[in-house]
Amino acid sequence: MTTRVPATRPMLLAAFALLGLVGVAAAQTPSAFLKAVDTDNDGTITLDEVKTYAAKRFDALEKDKDGTLDMKELKGRISAAGFKAANTDTDTTLDQTEFLAYVETLFKQANDGDATLDAKELASPAGKKLVALLK
Repeated sequence: MTTRVPATRPMLLAAFALLGLVGVAAAQTPSAFLKAVDTDNDGTITLDEVKTYAAKRFDALEKDKDGTLDMKELKGRISAAGFKAANTDTDTTLDQTEFLAYVETLFKQANDGDATLDAKELASPAGKKLVALLK
């Protein structure tokens, strides 16, 4: 006979942390994304801050070290339509130039005209796509 130990919040958090899921869940929220990308801590992010962050994410996601990201490496971070829009050379991968250009497109779509994104803009449809892509 086995005895069940009730799962407690600290136990669950520890299990999720071991699996690396806590950071992923936090990074999906616009406010957590803003904090991660906002290097000058002014409460908004510029295109330069986003592109610097995106270049690091590209490198981290690019597991096979061929200089490109395929849908497998992107792991659901982008829709098929988004991938098609970003994939300007119409092959099966995104190189860093295509990836960063798509990041810039999403930034501009989310932006209200002031050249920075805040939490409200990151919660817009384009902002959510940007956050999901760079989680």
